[in-house]
Amino acid sequence: MRLEESGCCYAVAVKRDFVARHFLFGGDWGLENDIHSHHYQVELELQGRDLDQHGYLVDIVDIEKNLDFVVGSFRDKVLNELPEFQGLNPSIENLSRIMCTSLSALIDAPNIHALVVRIWENDIAWASFRWERS
Repeated sequence: MRLEESGCCYAVAVKRDFVARHFLFGGDWGLENDIHSHHYQVELELQGRDLDQHGYLVDIVDIEKNLDFVVGSFRDKVLNELPEFQGLNPSIENLSRIMCTSLSALIDAPNIHALVVRIWENDIAWASFRWERS
């Protein structure tokens, strides 16, 4: 059975961490309404059915370079002040979508059919966003 027929796929992931600050608005979320920081962990997972001629889904060095670039634009920032969050709460759901769509534009690997960005706000809470190539 071919992988395309089985629904199976390969996945490669890289993880980074960073600190950023934010505050939530539009509701009563207690201390979350005040500016505070989080030590976020972000994982970028790439998925695809076929490996390249070298036996890789995608070069991990390329993944790291692009993830470092995107994470760098959020590291040590107040998320509310960034143009990406204009009119949006800087929730981990919105942050995962923004990071995922940014990374999908940077990573050029024809065998990748999906990217998933998962962000942990603490040890027990995470959100993710999945981008699929059309």
